[in-house]
Amino acid sequence: MKTIAVITGASSGMGRRFAETVNEFGPVDEIWAVARRAERLEELKKTAPFPVRAVPMDLTDPASYDRYAAMLREEDGVRVGLLVNAGGFGKFNAVMESPLETNLNMLDLNCRAVMALSQLTVPYMPEGGRIINIASVAAYQPIPYINVYAATKAFVLYYSRALDRELRSRGIRVTAVCPFWTKTEFFDRAVNAEKPPVVKKYIAMYDPDDIVARAWRDVKKGKDVSRYGFIARGQGALVKLLPHKMVMDAWQRQQELP
Repeated sequence: MKTIAVITGASSGMGRRFAETVNEFGPVDEIWAVARRAERLEELKKTAPFPVRAVPMDLTDPASYDRYAAMLREEDGVRVGLLVNAGGFGKFNAVMESPLETNLNMLDLNCRAVMALSQLTVPYMPEGGRIINIASVAAYQPIPYINVYAATKAFVLYYSRALDRELRSRGIRVTAVCPFWTKTEFFDRAVNAEKPPVVKKYIAMYDPDDIVARAWRDVKKGKDVSRYGFIARGQGALVKLLPHKMVMDAWQRQQELP
């Protein structure tokens, strides 16, 4: 019987780092690395601790869910010990200034794909299985000009925490990872170089290695939320206490936004 780890967004950033450190979870027979860029997945084979099966797939396309389900069915007796939903993207822009197609794609990848892969995978998970979903500190508050991204991450956070409760009786746990600003290729897509920047002040910028290392520790402890860094933990706590109107006002003043 083969045990696998499925990791989306595995071509870069935190997804890639989870794939490269999956031995922190435990031994698996194969890593299914899911992303759009096939050539980057091939590179992962050189740095991952276990054999990698490259799965080039666009998770904004609903047909990809059928393909994924078929892959699981075709593997006789396969067990998915670990699922990491790390695929996603954001845009720093006013909602009305972003194409509708872009905003819908964000919803599809950040929310719909997380839910679809989780629901398709759980029937193949044994006791002790783990799901890690990448949310964000942005999930704790409404954020003008990063509106859609923050809203999608709020979905990921609350979906993950509730799913953790639903699956506990089966011995499966779910952890939402909520990083602060993190140095990844996320910004290559989020920032529009042809317009004045939305985010002008970054209070802190963390390394993805640190975020992932903390996530593994929290997963082992059975935590349903993982946050690395004093600033991330402090902000998550503070915005629970303050009125969101005040939080949005402070954000817009800090970033000099209208």
